[in-house]
Amino acid sequence: MLLSSSIGLMPWNVRIAAAKTMQKCQIRRLRFPGGLGLIYPMAGKLDEIIAHKRREIAPRLRPVSEDELGRLHASLPAPPSFARALLRADGRLAIIAEIKRRSPSAGDIKAGANAGDQAARYHAAGADALSVLTDERYFGGSLDDLRDAAGRVRAGPAPAIPCLRKDFMVHPIQVREARESGASAILIIVRAIPDEEIRVLRGAAAAAGLDALFEIHDEADLERALRHGAAIIGVNNRDLDTFTTDLSLSERLIPRMPAGVTAVSESGIHAGADAARAIAAGARAALVGEALMKAADPAALIAAFRGR
Repeated sequence: MLLSSSIGLMPWNVRIAAAKTMQKCQIRRLRFPGGLGLIYPMAGKLDEIIAHKRREIAPRLRPVSEDELGRLHASLPAPPSFARALLRADGRLAIIAEIKRRSPSAGDIKAGANAGDQAARYHAAGADALSVLTDERYFGGSLDDLRDAAGRVRAGPAPAIPCLRKDFMVHPIQVREARESGASAILIIVRAIPDEEIRVLRGAAAAAGLDALFEIHDEADLERALRHGAAIIGVNNRDLDTFTTDLSLSERLIPRMPAGVTAVSESGIHAGADAARAIAAGARAALVGEALMKAADPAALIAAFRGR
């Protein structure tokens, strides 16, 4: 981090380098008592998406208390447990299969895919849980996709599997929507929101009977997630600026997680060898989107991920 109040004291060549870095990055400035300002670069695309999400949900915002969410939970059938689904009895890697039509990094993945049909394919292929993108602008998803997917995996004779609402969560109203739409868990992207919003979202999820997957990208995110009592932590192997993936992030961060935390490796898993690296790092589960959306035989790919 750079102290904005100290840039003027730097040698001229260092000042030039700092200025060039600041021009390339979006900068968030924090003000503290006494006037000290801290500046640090933020992931530009993530900031853009979060800003859009706040505007998108603004028309439907209202206070949503934990008591309200508790009453909602009591009025609905209990969803299948996301946390338990990630801890397979055979010790093999649990697969969270993602329903994702497009993404900022990949563009169109499977345009026009029907969420309910894709959920049924994943269920039949042996997925342990689903991740359903509900962001429309950047990922082509919707809450209807979550409703359709949850309905399909609970309708047949096979045991139901849980659904994660994959979206950019910033307010408890989104938690209520997730519970009403059949989710078993929500995503909390640690670096996307301040600690107070994380605290509120975690409490809202618990009141609604939902698990929370805390997504991290570095050691600072991990420290914050642990301070909030995260029980499920996912390492996103994708760089939020360049969109490149690097499984060494999971290899670096998962071993730092304490015993009792369920580790998930997210993004960049396309073949059995990738899954093997995640397993060796200590992952209990992997979240896979693009590879499974494009797979002609998702059951065979899931089997490969589990080393079969």
